[in-house]
Amino acid sequence: MRPLKSLHLIVACLLVAGLPAVAGASPSPAAAAEASGQPAPDRRIVMTVDDLPWVQLPAVPDAEVIDGHRRLVAAIGRAGVPATGFVNEGKLEHEGRVRPERLAMLRDWLDAGAELGNHGHGHLDLHEVGLAAYQADILRGERQLRPVLERAGREPPRWFRHPYLRAGRSAQDKADLQRFLAEHGYRIAPVTADNTDWIWATAYLRAGEAPAISRREARRLKAKLRRDYVEHMGRKLDYYERQSTALLGYALPQIWLIHANLLNADSYGELVAMMRKRGYRFVGLDEAMRDPAYQRADAYFGPVGPSWLHRWAIGEQRPPGFFAGEPRTPAWVMKLAEVESE
Repeated sequence: MRPLKSLHLIVACLLVAGLPAVAGASPSPAAAAEASGQPAPDRRIVMTVDDLPWVQLPAVPDAEVIDGHRRLVAAIGRAGVPATGFVNEGKLEHEGRVRPERLAMLRDWLDAGAELGNHGHGHLDLHEVGLAAYQADILRGERQLRPVLERAGREPPRWFRHPYLRAGRSAQDKADLQRFLAEHGYRIAPVTADNTDWIWATAYLRAGEAPAISRREARRLKAKLRRDYVEHMGRKLDYYERQSTALLGYALPQIWLIHANLLNADSYGELVAMMRKRGYRFVGLDEAMRDPAYQRADAYFGPVGPSWLHRWAIGEQRPPGFFAGEPRTPAWVMKLAEVESE
């Protein structure tokens, strides 16, 4: 970690001198359509949350996360919009044994109206472990999930999301994984509106834990992080709407990814309000995936995990300029999170 003096200087610069939240931001697609007099597009979005029951598990004691978990689940229930959470079953365990209180956290999600999908047991990277180990980890990731859903009167898990969004380095691996998932009743849940919420969430934790600043300064810094985070996520959403229009000619039903962390527990309501202000209505994965664009082949075989919009654009061999303009996480947030790159 950086010296705490560095964190104190960050706080001083932000809270005393101030920092503009947006510099030179272009109008959102919604504002541009309104200004031109054109009818607004049909904006739909799916809320998905990864790394259930909580990002930091199992590395921290349950007592450290239960309050944040309850706030997030309560916010999801209050929002009243469809949501799908993706479970890492390894997070349910301590020293190789499933903890009942962590299973109860999954039941809380069901009680809030969410659907649960499979995110693997150990959050493995397909590109590192290979297809056979990855498939075994998917099956290991449903040993608790299936009984939890059955006891709640729910259908078996239907959706799988790749950890790290890394989906295969060859067409053969992708086809083999698709076949395996179909045989076990799963469909892939892609992501179109990608973001770096994990960087903001790391900064949020550091702002709340640093002893070098006062509680009042910490509260002010966390409030600024929440405010700027929601604005940043709005700019990300605008960017991916523009990408969709440029690639497909219309506003695709977006699939949005966030994680089960403290920042989103404290910001979920504001995120939903921001999307509604932009004219989005919330739908489930089933409705979104009926859009024909989701039948396109994933032609990306690179090392990272980009948005499916970018995978399709790469498959069409769009020039580098097509991808320009994506909002970046501000330098002060990167520094506070101690992250060097996105």
